[in-house]
Amino acid sequence: MRFDYQKLLNDRQYQAVVNYQGPVLILAGAGSGKTRVITFRISYLLDKGVPQNQILSVTFTNKAAREMGERIKELTQRRLTNLTVSTFHALGVKILREHIQRLGFRPNFSIYDSQDKQDLIKETAVELGISRDSLDLYALDSLFSGIKTKRLQWNPYNEMWKDLYLEYQDHLKVYNAVDFDDLITLPIDLFTKCPDVLEEYRQRFKYFMVDEFQDTSRIQYDLIYLLAKESQNLCVVGDDDQSIYSWRGANYENILQFERDFPSFKEIKLEQNYRSTGKILLAANAVIANNENRKEKQLWTGSEQGKSLQYHLVENERREGELIAEMIQSLRIKYNMSYENFGVLVRTNSLTRSIEEAFLKSNMPYRVSGGMSFFQRKEVKDIIAYLRVITNPDDDVNLLRIVNTPKRGIGKKTLEILMELANEKDYSLYSSMSAMRSATDSPLADKIKALLNEFMGTIEYYSARFKSGKKMADTLRSLVEHINYWDYLVSEHKKGNVARWKYLNIDALVNSLSEYESDPDIIEPSIYGYLNRISLMSRDDNDNDEDEKKINLMTIHSAKGLEYDVVFLAGTEEGIIPHQRSVEENESNIEEERRLFYVAITRARKILYLTACRERRRKGTPVEVNPSPFLMEIPEELLEFNEEEEFVQNETAENYFEKIKAGFKTTEDQ
Repeated sequence: MRFDYQKLLNDRQYQAVVNYQGPVLILAGAGSGKTRVITFRISYLLDKGVPQNQILSVTFTNKAAREMGERIKELTQRRLTNLTVSTFHALGVKILREHIQRLGFRPNFSIYDSQDKQDLIKETAVELGISRDSLDLYALDSLFSGIKTKRLQWNPYNEMWKDLYLEYQDHLKVYNAVDFDDLITLPIDLFTKCPDVLEEYRQRFKYFMVDEFQDTSRIQYDLIYLLAKESQNLCVVGDDDQSIYSWRGANYENILQFERDFPSFKEIKLEQNYRSTGKILLAANAVIANNENRKEKQLWTGSEQGKSLQYHLVENERREGELIAEMIQSLRIKYNMSYENFGVLVRTNSLTRSIEEAFLKSNMPYRVSGGMSFFQRKEVKDIIAYLRVITNPDDDVNLLRIVNTPKRGIGKKTLEILMELANEKDYSLYSSMSAMRSATDSPLADKIKALLNEFMGTIEYYSARFKSGKKMADTLRSLVEHINYWDYLVSEHKKGNVARWKYLNIDALVNSLSEYESDPDIIEPSIYGYLNRISLMSRDDNDNDEDEKKINLMTIHSAKGLEYDVVFLAGTEEGIIPHQRSVEENESNIEEERRLFYVAITRARKILYLTACRERRRKGTPVEVNPSPFLMEIPEELLEFNEEEEFVQNETAENYFEKIKAGFKTTEDQ
């Protein structure tokens, strides 16, 4: 099927498609039709007589590769069984399956995932006589990955693990296994050590395309460079303004490396945006222009200018969630929109809780994309399980979850005895415990009886406290401390910041209960009512229904590549975006944080809402917060301010907005 490409594409897109010989750099701005260009470019190559088996198109996820392949087949109406549309890792597997024996492995090698990798690190450490207690497997996993992919180097702070790393590598080879990093590094080793194998692939593939080029790591670039160096027919498509994955090895400077390695390259900018209104694009352009390390481009659209960006300041995170829910309901009625037309974006997963609660309270369907619902996180489910047993001791499922969490010495054998009695007498497990701890002929040892007695005493004590209905949040905080849940997290997660992050989620759960019991709309708050309220958030079965139209709640990272008619960006505050920890780790990270903000803005097709709180809870205490400095980079005429009279004192709101307006003045003076 041949197309009139010039009619189907705009001028820049057309140039990107027909320039198929030699190196090409396509700078594809947000919403500029990048995927359309790639599919039409492959179609054009086929029309020019290029055999499909000479084309290699590489992207990052299996889903993206699958969707790209399907779109090409649908466009060309051809089966294309010999066309390779692949991820980098799948390409590595293909190469190694054919030639790994040249590196001393056997062909039927295993691929170790992260858990397999950490298990092998632990096993190797034991053989070297390294204490298990001194190992932070997550940190070692990251260190070994960084060393292998050359993102990190040995230094005085990490070289004590060098022998373990070398032994780990030896063990992989003995076990005829590779880890995920090897799927890229070993093909590079193979091509370097065996030039004939490299030549084989250079003869096989003549035309190369790399999607999301700004997200490639250095070793991924090295792999594709080795393959494409001879033919020079390498087309890379990306947008340095959307490079937001440095934490997983992405290197937007690969664009500069491409220019050095392929000096005859042709650069084509796709700047016409088919997604967003003019004002949204003007705001996005103004923000990203503050980054110094970028390729200059200006998004524009031929569609209407649209509404100004709406900025809403509210009292706290609970009100922020309620506002978002209320506005979605209002817009649905006003514009006859479906829930699926709304995207709610946050900088970190910890910000979803108050928004989820607001959706639940209003019976609004939602899905948490690219992450886990707050109420589905293990640490949160653990504490909720305690509450469920406290309110209903006969809940066997939740009792089994908590009876040894944290570990208290009630083991598998004890539980088997208890369950046997429960089945025989038609008891609940809790009733079986009660019978066993007091029976004179109990088969349980006195030590186990004492442990059961202590556990049940905790349940009974806190059951009485919660039934009073007073200061439930304080009671929950007391429960968490009583069971030493912090010590449990530390023992389970040697990496301290993981334990702290999980404990902050417990703190957020306590805050959730505090907000519930102080909600003026709830006449008689109770722990039963709270549990009923959040039970609807654990809708595992319903969430499998992909056809149901739901609001999309996600982090900005997860939103990349997606778009919605209406977008809410919550938590536009200093310390959240830009994220305080990210900037503290490295001041240069401010540019990536700004790119995140830019990505969030450009997800919106028609309307963009930015929300922020006057104060936000930190460890249970309301703390006054400041507006995000990125708000000050949006031209004042594009941003409409909104305040809530009943929640914010006029003087306070004016002071808050003055901070933003002061930023405008400072920007204008520069």
